[in-house]
Amino acid sequence: MNVDRIREYLLETSRTASRTAEACSDAILGAAAAIVESVRGGGKILICGNGGSAGDAQHLATEFVSTLTVDRRRAPIPAIALTTDTSLLTAVANDFGFEGVFARQVEALGRDGDVLLGISTSGNSANVLRAFERARAVGLRTIALTGESGGALGPVADIEIKVPSSVTSHIQEAHIAVGQLIAFLVEDELYPRT
Repeated sequence: MNVDRIREYLLETSRTASRTAEACSDAILGAAAAIVESVRGGGKILICGNGGSAGDAQHLATEFVSTLTVDRRRAPIPAIALTTDTSLLTAVANDFGFEGVFARQVEALGRDGDVLLGISTSGNSANVLRAFERARAVGLRTIALTGESGGALGPVADIEIKVPSSVTSHIQEAHIAVGQLIAFLVEDELYPRT
């Protein structure tokens, strides 16, 4: 272990955040606006991803439903992480294959006007791609959080937030920051401070 490794890692985290601010601001604003439009119309946010991105989906859904800061009480913003029900996930994986675990939930829970937010560092997660296909079929807007390649997910998303990095850990760090920022933007628009 050495201090140079620590500094270089954290500096790259900072550089990735800076590049994300430059490259993704318009897409972040578009994502927040799509969510606001959905919620104002009675819609909700469905969120999915695998591994660390599954944790991010759960974290982001919590921020919407609970609150971002304890000093700002507001009504809940309807959001569901499609990654949390182990009985459902294992049943669908067993009966339909793992590629269908999110698509089946989109079919069951998604309604025209809702938003599906998919998180995939590679942009190639088969189950997220299938969820986006199902979302399009039932009238959901789609937002993809990806890495710099965008993978197969980017081209099928209505809005893509493509973090300019190819390093998984730095993409994931940026995804957390972007998710928090989107939640703050949505909250500010729906429940402005008085």
